[in-house]
Amino acid sequence: MRFPEQQQLSVLQALVDEPKITQRELAAKANLSLGRTNYVLKALIEKGCVKLENFKRSDNKLGYLYILTPKGAEKKVSLTRSFLARKYAEFDALQAEIKVLEAELEGGRD
Repeated sequence: MRFPEQQQLSVLQALVDEPKITQRELAAKANLSLGRTNYVLKALIEKGCVKLENFKRSDNKLGYLYILTPKGAEKKVSLTRSFLARKYAEFDALQAEIKVLEAELEGGRD
């Protein structure tokens, strides 16, 4: 299971790309279950990061428009920074592990 911050970031990124997206499409794009997507989206709306507006769809059904608020844009930047810092730390740890394994292989060749 991904970190909740990563789930929020995935949803925010998808909404920036496509604000008229359905929750089902959003779930697929964010690689989350529909239930988890609904939970994350509700939390983002409650925090004031996303604003929900109705709009008329061409087939006479109401749809929703998910708008990132300024607070949501700030949250997206903050989450992106945290995500990158975590990934760089993972990358550095992986590089160190690779060096150790390579050294073991080199030592085994003697």
